[in-house]
Amino acid sequence: MFGSSTDEVTPCGKSQYGQRSKDRSGRNETTSYEAVSASSSCSNRGDGASSSHSALQPTTHPGQLSHSFQKGMTNPSLLASTSESSSHRGHGGTLWRTSRPAGAMGTHPARTPLTDYSITSCSSGAAASSASVMVALVEGRGLARGEIGMASLNLRCPELVLSQFADTGTYAKVITKIHILVPLEILMPDTASEKGKGTKLFNLVTENFPGVTFTAVQRKYFNERKGLEYIQQLCAPEFSTVLMEVQAKYYCLAAAAALLKYLEFVQNSVYAAKSLRVIFKGSEQTAMIDSASASHLELVVNNRDRRSEHSLLGVLNHTKTAGGARRLRSNILEPLVDVDTINMRLDSIQELLQEEELFFGLKNVIGHFLDTDQLLSVLVQIPKQETVQIAEAKITHVIQLKHTLDLVPQLKMVLKNCNTALLKAYCTSLEDSRFDVILEQIKTVINDDTTYLKGSLHMRTQKCYAVRPNINEFLDISRRAYTEIVDDIAGLVSQLGENYGFPMRTSFSTARGFFIQMRLEGVVLPEGKLPSEFIKITKHKNNYSFTTADLMKMNDRCDEALREIFHMSYVVIRQLLSTIHEHIHCLYKLSDAVSMLDMLVSLANACTLSDYVRPDFTDTLAIKQGRHPILERMAGQLPVSNNTYISEGCNFVIITGPNMSGKSTYLKQVALCQIMAQIGSYVPATYASFRVADQIFTRIGVDDDFETSSSTFMLEMKEISYIIHNISDRSLIIIDELGRGTSAEEGIGLCHSVCEFLLSLKAFTLFATHFLELCQLETLYPNVENQHMGVQHTRSSDSGTDSVVYTYLLQRGCSEDRHYGLRAAEMTSLPSDLIKEAKTVVSKVSQQLLSRHHCDPETLQQRAVYHLATRLLQAARNSRLDPDSLRMYLKGLKKQYEAELQAAEQPVATL
Repeated sequence: MFGSSTDEVTPCGKSQYGQRSKDRSGRNETTSYEAVSASSSCSNRGDGASSSHSALQPTTHPGQLSHSFQKGMTNPSLLASTSESSSHRGHGGTLWRTSRPAGAMGTHPARTPLTDYSITSCSSGAAASSASVMVALVEGRGLARGEIGMASLNLRCPELVLSQFADTGTYAKVITKIHILVPLEILMPDTASEKGKGTKLFNLVTENFPGVTFTAVQRKYFNERKGLEYIQQLCAPEFSTVLMEVQAKYYCLAAAAALLKYLEFVQNSVYAAKSLRVIFKGSEQTAMIDSASASHLELVVNNRDRRSEHSLLGVLNHTKTAGGARRLRSNILEPLVDVDTINMRLDSIQELLQEEELFFGLKNVIGHFLDTDQLLSVLVQIPKQETVQIAEAKITHVIQLKHTLDLVPQLKMVLKNCNTALLKAYCTSLEDSRFDVILEQIKTVINDDTTYLKGSLHMRTQKCYAVRPNINEFLDISRRAYTEIVDDIAGLVSQLGENYGFPMRTSFSTARGFFIQMRLEGVVLPEGKLPSEFIKITKHKNNYSFTTADLMKMNDRCDEALREIFHMSYVVIRQLLSTIHEHIHCLYKLSDAVSMLDMLVSLANACTLSDYVRPDFTDTLAIKQGRHPILERMAGQLPVSNNTYISEGCNFVIITGPNMSGKSTYLKQVALCQIMAQIGSYVPATYASFRVADQIFTRIGVDDDFETSSSTFMLEMKEISYIIHNISDRSLIIIDELGRGTSAEEGIGLCHSVCEFLLSLKAFTLFATHFLELCQLETLYPNVENQHMGVQHTRSSDSGTDSVVYTYLLQRGCSEDRHYGLRAAEMTSLPSDLIKEAKTVVSKVSQQLLSRHHCDPETLQQRAVYHLATRLLQAARNSRLDPDSLRMYLKGLKKQYEAELQAAEQPVATL
């Protein structure tokens, strides 16, 4: 049955239009006789192109090598990616070259897909992030080198995103943006890769994205004037202000021109005038998280198992629609930096948590929405050729549009009593009268009870009887013929059952059409097999599926009748689409509202599963009893919670502790909580305050990279170089081990110099290390604080052996457990003499090092004054205390200051 769904058909009388089943439980449902439709060759999935003269099959699913062109264009089979490159020429001399980077293994799995016309609801993050984005990229030349223009278009969402920005020599912003987009294909000018001498940008992009198809397009098609004309022609009126933003952005306009021209060839369809949402995104509107940091922190994918939900996206993703999942993923990879916007989201989540009726009402209504972005995408495209498959698809789209618009009043009803600004704004946006205008126009042609249903048989029946009777006489005749054929099929199966005395029933599947099923229990077949009249027999336990020659002929007649119905229906539907097209842009509002509401409900839902708290935004990073959000979901019990405090007066924290004591987990926990707060989510803590970070950097991991022939040490240096060249005063930096890939002396020297560079900035830094010598920085710089992961040592009374108990608790000061590496070695099978000798050498070296370290009393006094000043400044900026509480706080600061001064006057002691 090729994995297709099977619908059981039970005869129960006749009806011209059929009884509309309201069952939405899934694909394997039982339907009544009237809700029957034959299997036909006009399924939602296209058959692919067989020659250069074949029609475009817009129903091809992403991932299929199926490109069809009009007569005279290149054979689509030539577009398949090769191990090196291939050239293609279309109308007007258009020439492009498709290539894969050298060293990429195997054949590329997919070329640019044609539009996917199957639109369903989706709650999986994986579906949201599957490749369907086309990207065009161009860089300025000469004095403009480093100025980047980028245009991207998601084939499942009619949104053209333009970007133009200045990038550094490492092209960090370009690489990060492409990683976030997960492109299917990247277009670049042919001059960037001419004769194998690629530009630095081309080489970097191809190295970082070995699995993506690269297509070189003639430079003349990167034309900013043509790009502006395209946008003026295609941009929907609601987004026309973007023209003012981009009219002087020559490089992103050039990228847009090449992208839209290329898509016109590959898709064999064009976007309707005034139908696209065009937006311009600068690089300053969101926080930047580079691809390595996103991978280290497991933001969207688990590093051990890509299918696992143990990632930040997996923890927060309770979305019900594909648009909501896409929006959540995008926000996690690009958190907000505007505090007002973040607080509006937090206000909405707070209201959702306080108002159960609103929370469950929204969750229920949103769950019925389809992928509005994808629906809008196919509605605004005009195919250059019309086929039976396109006709069936367009009927489906109108049914889905009616289903979607029927949900708008329900959504407005749920939101009508909301109080927060964001929810009110979305409720107001749904008051657009165009929703009612489109729905009324649809209802003049489409039956009122026609709706979107799951299941091939149910949905085929909906399409068959979608158009009202008496609109097209030929359509009515075709439907009567179809009904008679279905009646004959039911009569044939009933007669066969009576003749042979078997409990037969009529069933339907997409692959086989109508066929016969029966279940035999305790019945012995004559000669142990079915009568010869039955053919194409399949058996599973006691269940038999088969057909007959007469039934197959009836299926062919049924298919022919169905094709006629779809053709006649499309004549009517085409007129309907032309009348509603001028109002269709209101769906952009609906798409935006549904995806945002879905994401907010998802974030609120995550709060109900764990004990989260609403974060504040100040100039301090302060987390009380914070927990790792992913580890909390994985563990059967709550993980150990820890406090975090970083401010401008103490912005550099050095963390020491034994291996496996929890340093890396703690560092990731802080970064994940920062990202959660900046997307507008509650965080796993009892109290949380954050300073908005414009960039989040991480340096984690000590593995070699065989693909780039980089050693551990070279990887460390590349990552720390990237941080140093891109850091700002508002950044959050997480460094877990640095300099471990070289000698101890060189490692300490590098760490010390990197720390001193970072200390010259106001960025918040968490630096985990095994080099205890770095703890001396606390005596040199007042904004450094030493912390360590505590452990407990126990001795067995029986065997007398030592053991280590990890508390996973962060404590003040430098780690006193200096030789934990030797203790770990003792747990292995290394000879005891070897361990003893190592301890002797380490003891002598440590004494020499520690003898050089001392605390200067004057430095300690200056440190006490510095701490008092920064705490007073922080209180002045952020305090919300009443006068009495503030007085008590200031008295506490005074006592703490006096205690630090007294400690500074004590005799000098070694660390």
